[in-house]
Amino acid sequence: MTEKIKLLMTQDSNERTTDTQNAFLNHGIVTHFCSKDGEELISKICNTLPDVVMMDLFMTRVDAIGVMRTIKQKELSKSPMFIVYSTFDSPVLAREVMSSGATYFVLKPFNYNDLALNIVRLHSHSNIADKGGIKGNSMDSFSIEVKVTEILHQIGVPAHIKGYHYLRDSIIMSVEQPSIINAVTKQLYPSVAKKYQTTSSRVERAIRHAIEVAWDRGDVEVLNSYFGYTIQGSRGKPTNSEFIAMISDKLRLQIKTAS
Repeated sequence: MTEKIKLLMTQDSNERTTDTQNAFLNHGIVTHFCSKDGEELISKICNTLPDVVMMDLFMTRVDAIGVMRTIKQKELSKSPMFIVYSTFDSPVLAREVMSSGATYFVLKPFNYNDLALNIVRLHSHSNIADKGGIKGNSMDSFSIEVKVTEILHQIGVPAHIKGYHYLRDSIIMSVEQPSIINAVTKQLYPSVAKKYQTTSSRVERAIRHAIEVAWDRGDVEVLNSYFGYTIQGSRGKPTNSEFIAMISDKLRLQIKTAS
């Protein structure tokens, strides 16, 4: 019998529903609740040692970033995996949240069934990594997905736009199948379009829009660290294929270096 995942979630009593708890329970997650108060949450984490903490970015007394930093300093016998959610979309905040120790940053509203499935996958991945089960070239598809998601947050691609999802899948495909970057129009876009039941032209436009948004809102230093002088000076941003190729190349290099 698979051991259930203990989840501690910040949610006010008037927001709690049976459907929410059942969605988690169906995936082997037992949910415990805490009010949206950072100090209270820190106390409950220390006393109950949950496997996963899912919390609002903004809470009274201490925010999510403060909670993660405090828990890290306490050096508990078992540190939880942190998931942070918010209704406010900000690339700067997303980067700060991830760099402070969060495994996942998600925007509300969200589908609880999908979220539960992601929690199970993230928790499983975390356990394998802690035991040294994911190394170098043995990095699996989900490990790559987590890394790509982290990079897109760092760069400043908003998670709620379609281009974000198309970009993420395109980069993952390029990491796993490098030759596909030489056939962006004939293979890559059609593959992504098929998955999302849309057209190649819409995939291309959505990815281009996502890159434009990142260039307008993202951190210049972060962008330069990934793209630097390879960016076409006349336009100031990479083309879709340049963007996908640069990220996938860096990821493949990281995988090789780690082996």
